[in-house]
Amino acid sequence: MADAEAQLATIIDGKAIAQSIQRELKEEIEQITAAYGRVPGLAVVIVGERKDSQTYVRMKRKACAEVGIKSINVDLPENVSQAELLDTVLELNADPTVDGILVQLPLPKHVHEEMILNAISIEKDVDGFHPLNIGKLSMKGREPLFVPCTPKGCTELLVRSGITIAKKRAVVVGRSNIVGMPVAMLLIKLDATVTIVHSHTPNPESIVKEADIVIAAAGQAQLIKADWIKPGAVVIDVGTNPVSDSSKKLGYKIVGDVHFEEARKVAGWITPVPGGVGPMTIAMLLRNTVDSAKRTLSKSSA
Repeated sequence: MADAEAQLATIIDGKAIAQSIQRELKEEIEQITAAYGRVPGLAVVIVGERKDSQTYVRMKRKACAEVGIKSINVDLPENVSQAELLDTVLELNADPTVDGILVQLPLPKHVHEEMILNAISIEKDVDGFHPLNIGKLSMKGREPLFVPCTPKGCTELLVRSGITIAKKRAVVVGRSNIVGMPVAMLLIKLDATVTIVHSHTPNPESIVKEADIVIAAAGQAQLIKADWIKPGAVVIDVGTNPVSDSSKKLGYKIVGDVHFEEARKVAGWITPVPGGVGPMTIAMLLRNTVDSAKRTLSKSSA
């Protein structure tokens, strides 16, 4: 039994690493407040009553309170006009106490999502989705003002776990604008050799099996099985998929894109779901907000 236990992958505890980052940020915010007389401010805009979005926003606002970031709460009805939402974003752009603006996605169908996101000032784009930030992320020798939070959280988990990224073979499963594409570009910046596997890739398991680092961001429950994974590989599971489970109060449980129980018998390191990438996404949002405040305040005092 002891031998079997010894072969299991090391669990990368995203919750513990995120808490460590939040403690560091709390100290930084105290220093910023002492030096400049104000705390960093994050505006979180939510439209409508979607339960999952409400949950995410509550978590973000709670995390702000824990580290000392001022949370500017903007709650708008489902039927808000596109013009009104755009005006709200422009007002927040002009507010000197707001260092970061986050518009919770998805937006209602009558709102042009791209237009709203593009309206966020690049200096306050703490989600990292502005085309100029994404463009700079994809270019050699250019640095974006902000890196998207979930991709940044993935690489931060690797770095803080002492895992080497440079010269490693990384495979990203999924090519979404929110995770797959930006995490691939970020890994290239960190000198990994990167392949993206997607829904039109033939024999994806054979490509994933060559990876030293696997980032699973396909949005498909337990897609990646043990026989997809190279022995000793690092597996970062971004997936959050509800699957039926009558033993749970809500009637479902959340699982990742990786079959955790199988994969941990082969991998060297693995993140759990929940408790892996999720807490890191929020920690990186706070990190981006604090970095934005430092940049703004140091400019204004120069």
